[in-house]
Amino acid sequence: MGKRVLLVRHGNEPADDRIVTWLGREGFEIDSRKPFDGDLLGEPDEDLAGTVIYGGNFNVYETGKHPFLNEEYRWIGACLDADIPMLGICQGAQQIAYHLGAWAGAPESECFEFGYYRIDPEPSESGFMPGPLWVTQAHYHTFDLPVGATRLASNDNYANQAFRYGDKVFGFQFHPEVTVAGFQRWQEAKWGVYGRPGVQNREEQTRLMKQHDPAQAAWFHGFLGRLFGRAA
Repeated sequence: MGKRVLLVRHGNEPADDRIVTWLGREGFEIDSRKPFDGDLLGEPDEDLAGTVIYGGNFNVYETGKHPFLNEEYRWIGACLDADIPMLGICQGAQQIAYHLGAWAGAPESECFEFGYYRIDPEPSESGFMPGPLWVTQAHYHTFDLPVGATRLASNDNYANQAFRYGDKVFGFQFHPEVTVAGFQRWQEAKWGVYGRPGVQNREEQTRLMKQHDPAQAAWFHGFLGRLFGRAA
């Protein structure tokens, strides 16, 4: 196991999320790249401990409009072949599912999750999540479960909130990496989505964030430890 974790980012937000802080605290080397800005991802090597494909605002199927997505799909395929621990978050989860042959895109329902929503683990997956958890959400698109993948969590709005493919590849529709400060930035930036079906108002978001974010953080830190282990 190496000590470098490659982070694939889709925006220019501050790198103060829980993944970055956890990796730094645990002694991993953080390799942050932005293919949308021209960065290439290289090849997995013996120093690579894992990779994270972050969320973003790009439609995962629009490779003609956004050619950099082809570089990301090449990277996902190479990491799958090399058996590298991989986590996809929101757009990243959709990309992994799409790469594995599943549909991804806008659902027929008009429900837009933005705020803090309960998800429930599958009855057989208590090792992933021991019980219901209220998690950070900011999405409208979704994905089908890829062939060979295991659903880990769901809710009434979206059936596929988390999946596992093999033992080392995970996709989350939700955003456990986002801190309180990060979500507060989103509240300022995403003002245009308030009032859409499913979106919580700002007061409800803040109330649920204060109530549930500590449990989300504790669960996610434990998950990262199980996925990436210890830095070499």
